[in-house]
Amino acid sequence: MLMPHIVLEACIGCLYTDCVDVCPVECFHEDEKMLVIDPYECIDCALCIPECPVDAIVDADDAPENMKHYIQINADRAPKTPVLAESRPREK
Repeated sequence: MLMPHIVLEACIGCLYTDCVDVCPVECFHEDEKMLVIDPYECIDCALCIPECPVDAIVDADDAPENMKHYIQINADRAPKTPVLAESRPREK
């Protein structure tokens, strides 16, 4: 499976949506814990990476070894969760 980018554990509980605004496709999905990236929708543009305020988005090939399991987590959760098509204001 081609997996351009993944969301890592730093997103758990944070759920910032800054990345969604810059994404040219609708590859972000959201569950109650975190955002995930759909590997079949992501076009590998990397625009989302610098937008994440907690550095939770990485190129799958660059994921630290102890975070490689997030490749499967993103792939498994994306089809089961709703697409997040627009960002939300951050809570204060």
